[in-house]
Formats: sequence, C-alpha cells, structure tokens
Amino acid sequence: MHTYLDLDKFPLDRPDDPAYADLVARCKSEISKGGMFNLDAFLRPEYALAEAKTHTPKMDTESFNHKRAHNVYFTKSVPGLSDDHPALKLFETSNNTLCNDQLSGSVVEKIYTWAPLRRFLAEVMNKPALYPMDDPLAAFNVMRYEEGQALNWHFDRSEFTVTLLLQAPKEGGLFEYRTDLRTMDDPNYDGVAQLLAGKDPQMQQMNVVPGTLNVFRGVNTPHRVTPVKGDRARMIAVLTYYETPGARFTETEQLGFYGRTA
Repeated sequence: MHTYLDLDKFPLDRPDDPAYADLVARCKSEISKGGMFNLDAFLRPEYALAEAKTHTPKMDTESFNHKRAHNVYFTKSVPGLSDDHPALKLFETSNNTLCNDQLSGSVVEKIYTWAPLRRFLAEVMNKPALYPMDDPLAAFNVMRYEEGQALNWHFDRSEFTVTLLLQAPKEGGLFEYRTDLRTMDDPNYDGVAQLLAGKDPQMQQMNVVPGTLNVFRGVNTPHRVTPVKGDRARMIAVLTYYETPGARFTETEQLGFYGRTA
C-alpha cells in the first residue's frame, strides 16, 4: 500500500508508532468539534487521478444514472409535517455510479479492504471494530458528477461516511454542510427550513485536493455537493463500513440507488 498511500505522513500501518497516536488524537478532536476530519492526499494525487481515468470508460458505458427528486430526508413524508412544509422542499440529485462488482481489482477496492484503514477508523470513531459490507453493490462505489450534476441537500442514514476524492472539477462541485443542525431529541425543522432557503449563516464550504480521505458525521449534519461546472467531472469513491459483519442493502434500496439488485 506504500505505493498508493502516503503512509509516511499517515502511518496507519504502524499502530505502535507515536505518530499514529498523534494522528488518531488529532482526528478525534476534529470530528468532535467540527463533525469531520480530512487526510489530505492520503491517496497519492497521481494515483487518484489515474484511478479516475481508469474508471472513465466504464463510467461512460456501464454506470447507473442516479437521478431523483427528493427532500433532505430521502422520504416521501415526515410524521407531523405537512407536505408543503419548507423543511420538505424538493431538490434534484444526479450522478453516475459504479458499484463494487464493477470495480474488482481497482485501487479503490484495495483501499476499502485494507484492514489497517478499518482499524484506524474504528479507533477514531470509538468503535470496537468496523466491517466491510457483505453487499456486491453498496460496499464501495465510485460516483461521477459531470457539468450540471449535483448531490443535493440530505442527511445521511449512517452515523458517518468515508469518501476519497479521485478527481476535482474545474469549477463547482463544492462540499457544503451545516454541522449538527439536528439532534436525536430535536429534529429542528425550522432550522432545516432556514438552511434550505439559503439563510443559515453557519453553513460552511470545503474544497479538497484529489486523494483526500474525508470522514464525515452526516447523520445530523445536512450536506450537499454543488453543481459541477466545466468539462472536468468530479469523481469520488464512497467507502461504507458497519459495526457488525454481514450488512446489506435491501432490494428496494439497491434498486433506488443502483438501478438493479444483487
């Protein structure tokens, strides 16, 4: 993995090294305060861009165009809210997706299945262990956003999300988020409506370099990727882990996100 990953800067393969303990402490602090942390250029940028180029032919011919109108909750309704409540404003998401059964042998697969990464993530997130999904479609994906495509406002269902940027666009494609807008006890529908109307002064933007690993606690932090502009696409890998082995999406979820079932 030294070929692909900057393990001098990020010593995930050396858990007894004091630098590893420092990295874990830094990441724990950042995700506690801001809901995320980044390992900048964790995947060496030249390999990130090569990986994006490698997947482009399949993306052009075999990917699923995931396009849907949705609210921030990805549900048809929310108990207690009228259908016209501003927190249920509809947005459009569009991207093209390759699933893990289309990415066999890729660098993304090597990183996803690399045990030291799972150990590191579990330690930072205070989990006993993390496991790869037992799902041939949902375990890890590569998503492409071309001009005009965007991932719109939503909350994640999982506690945290792991992404790896492979290619950045010339313009647009910015990650925007609002940390801890809701809690388990307070859905804060009025605050959600304010954000969706573009009136939340605590909304933030993030722009990272190719190869950056981002770990984001998105269950209570709404976020989006702004529309891409120009002729260079945004391409990103999404790596999904669970606290228990054997996790799979339902057939309904597989159809909704990937257009097919396993």
